[in-house]
Amino acid sequence: MVDAPTNPRAAPYPLAVIMERVRLADRWATEKWEAKGILPDTSPPGSAERIILDDGQTTQILFPGAILRLVAAEAEGYLLNLTSPQPKVFVLWRMDGEVARPERLTVSYHEGARWADSDETVDSVSLPEDLVPWIAEYAGANYRPEPEKKPRYASSKDKGVASRRGG
Repeated sequence: MVDAPTNPRAAPYPLAVIMERVRLADRWATEKWEAKGILPDTSPPGSAERIILDDGQTTQILFPGAILRLVAAEAEGYLLNLTSPQPKVFVLWRMDGEVARPERLTVSYHEGARWADSDETVDSVSLPEDLVPWIAEYAGANYRPEPEKKPRYASSKDKGVASRRGG
């Protein structure tokens, strides 16, 4: 177990992503890729990806060097994720030749949804419990709810003010 950073203002956290390829017996697709897990990254800097499972049908590749960065603007999205029944890490990945490579990570519901809405390939994996206190501390220190806005009305009639004209 690797300890998460304790300073909520110092946000980067090194992680490794497990990507999985499953061979399919389908006339339309020969394989399916998806993110399968997240681990604390204990690899030396600059380490290359490595195969951790290959049974002929399923291949899992560990990609070290991913960094989870928390930013104050996403604090609300972090809190939404942490208060959900199953907190997640969202993994944005892209094909690079024959291999699916993780590109970015987030624990913000908002950011994960924006990625998916922009037609990126995004998978979600379980958030390691070790990260929950770190994310909660950061989000709590940086969350600023938007002030309530006064409703705007097109006319005084919309406010329920009676017209001065008789009728």
